[in-house]
Order: sequence, then structure tokens, then C-alpha cells
Amino acid sequence: MTTATAQAAEPAPIQACTVCRDVQNFDLLIEDMEAELGEAWGDLSYADAAIFLNQPEAEQLEFIAIAMDEEDEDQIGAIADLVTAAAERKVKVIVIAEEVSPMVLHQLLKLGAAEFVPYPLPEGALHEAIERLRTPPAPPAEAAAPEAPAENVTRLKATGDREGVIMPVQSLAGGTGASTFAVNLAWELANVDKDNAPRVCLIDFDLQMGAVATYLDLPAREAVFELLQNTESMDSESFMQALQPFNDKLHVLPAPAEMLPLDLVTPEDIERIVDVAASNFDYVIVDMPSTVVMWTETVLSKAHVYFALMELDMRSAQNALRLIRALKAEDLPVEKLRFVLNRAPKFTDLSGKSRMKRLAESLDISFEVQLPDGGRPVTEANDQGTPLAETAKKNPMRREIQKLAASAHELSRSAATGN
Repeated sequence: MTTATAQAAEPAPIQACTVCRDVQNFDLLIEDMEAELGEAWGDLSYADAAIFLNQPEAEQLEFIAIAMDEEDEDQIGAIADLVTAAAERKVKVIVIAEEVSPMVLHQLLKLGAAEFVPYPLPEGALHEAIERLRTPPAPPAEAAAPEAPAENVTRLKATGDREGVIMPVQSLAGGTGASTFAVNLAWELANVDKDNAPRVCLIDFDLQMGAVATYLDLPAREAVFELLQNTESMDSESFMQALQPFNDKLHVLPAPAEMLPLDLVTPEDIERIVDVAASNFDYVIVDMPSTVVMWTETVLSKAHVYFALMELDMRSAQNALRLIRALKAEDLPVEKLRFVLNRAPKFTDLSGKSRMKRLAESLDISFEVQLPDGGRPVTEANDQGTPLAETAKKNPMRREIQKLAASAHELSRSAATGN
């Protein structure tokens, strides 16, 4: 009886700890930790956690949850040391952040934090993060390679001897078809020369709503997020391994599987990725987020031409004007912009033609590319995960993009030969 009573009174071993300035500021975290672990968790301050991680008892920890808000950013050095110390002791780290800058999150993830969960905690988010921590890691790439679907593994070798033409694509309003244009332009360029096909890379930099993988029916892969986290150590070989081939002609760096803050990557990260892509491919098509971010200038400076997709409506006109003003105010190369009018009026639509002319004059621009309305076949091709050339060869939108690709390739060859 005495032994049973002693066993019953023995406290449950601590499986996890929250680490924060004041856990009472994160009441939802308290509720979720109790729901997941019962009483098998504790709470520590930053200073106490640094001491505890050096104690033998810390070896029993499954993970620590570092909860922080914008007031904790001045202690980033101490927090970074905690993440490093936990990683060295094989203790997983979940970062729970409220209004913390993307740069801080980026630094903590690079140091070894395994998961990031925003605060207030979405329902079930902490549970899902813990389950991911408990999932056994995937086997090494060498062992997994035989099981990987052959169509998802790029066979293209890094060369590092190219000076690729960089052509970003950005939407000036929602639904203007920028991703559709980027996907089909990349595919047409990959097939523009049957005898000497150029190497084409399509990069989806819309880290939150990227649709390229959907439009080409490509699976999500963790390799993309891993690449974005550590571009400093990236070389041509690791970049090529992160790509996914589409029909062995087009090579794609899709958006990460999870929705990420657009500022999680720095201009330096983006520059490294674009540079290594250009050194290994003849053409690099970049699908940009519709939002202008801190690294938009980086891509624009690298670009040979920068396609801006818009429609014949007021929202597109206002956003085009804002973009032009912003670039001019920062003395950025606005001349690189090439305005693409999607769902352009037909030849017989005189009223639409007149509106288009007035819009161009009011913005002091020209529509160098006018894409006809491709209709339902465009949506169907996107839903099926195939380019228009594979499902609707005679579609008027496809034909216009095909002409653009042929013209761009001819200009590129002429520039290369000096003619």
C-alpha cells in the first residue's frame, strides 16, 4: 500500500517546457499545452531555460516551446542561444510568435528551430506541430532515392556556364492571369526550338499563394523550404536537386508546401537563387507575388524584362500607376516594365479598343503584349495541371504566348551572336 501510494504521488516526468518572458501573456498556449501534455510540462524564463538545458534532467525533454512577441526582439541574442543549445542536445524547438519580424523568425529557423506557429494559436496548430516533431525523419536521400518517383527527380546536370535571360511576371491585380502566363510562357520557351531546346527554369516566388505547382500538377516537397532557409550554403548542385522536372523539358522551383511570410527570405536569399538559376539555364521565368516586397527591387534589377499583367479595368489602372510612381520615386529601372493586357478586346470590339487606347495614353505606357480571352479551356488546363499547348493548342491565348516566346528566343539568339 505504501509503495502504491508513493508511486501515485510521484510527479509525472516533464516532457516539454514553455520558455517566455511571461507565460500569462500566452493564455491560449497554456490551454493547448495542458490539452496535449496534461501536467507533464513546465514553464521557464529565458535565464532559467539556459541553465536547465545544461542539466541532466533536460535530456528527458521532448521539446521546448519558445513564445515571444515584438517586445522580446531585444533579447534575440539570448533566444538564439537557447535554440542553438537545444539543437545541440537534440531537443526540438517550436517557436510561437506574435507580431515578430520575419527576419527574426528566419534567424531562429536557420539556427535549428523545427517549427513555427503564429500566435494567437490557430485551432489545432500546436497539436499538428507536435505531431510533426514526433514523426520519424525521412531516410537519407541516398536510401530514399530508389523509392522516389522517377518523374519527380531532375536528370538535368548543373553547368554553371550560362547567362540566362531573366523574365519575372507580376500581377497588378487579383485574377489577371499572371501565373497562367508565367507557366505557359515557360513551357513555350522550353519547346521553342525542337533541334536545340533551351534550358528553361520556372521559379514560383509567391511564397503564400503560389499556383505554379498546381498548374503543372507537381507534388509539394520539403526541399524547397530547406533551400530557402539556407541559401548561403546553396550551390548549383543543391539548387538543381530542389527543382522538379515537368515532362523532362521544363524545370520548376515551386512555392513551399506551407504558407510563409513573404519577408521570410531576404534580398540576399533571392539574389543567390536567381543568380544560380541564371548560371544554369537559358531562360528563367519568375512568378512574383502580387504584393511588392523588400526583394522586388532585387528581382527587378536582375531582370532583362519585367512583365506586368493587368486587365482593362480601373483597379489595374490604379495599381499600374502606383507601381510606376513607386519605381520612379526610388529611381528604379521602370523602363524594364512590359505591360501585358490580359483578356484584351477583340479586333471587332471598337469600344474596347478605344478604352484600351485611352488607358495606355493616361498611364503613358504601351501594351506590348495583348492576350485574347482564352475562355474556359484556360481554367480547365490549369485544373488538369497541363499547359495550354498540351490541351488546347489552337486556343487564341496560347497562340499569342507562343508568338511571344518565339520572338523572345529570336531576340536572345540575335543578342548572343551579336547580330
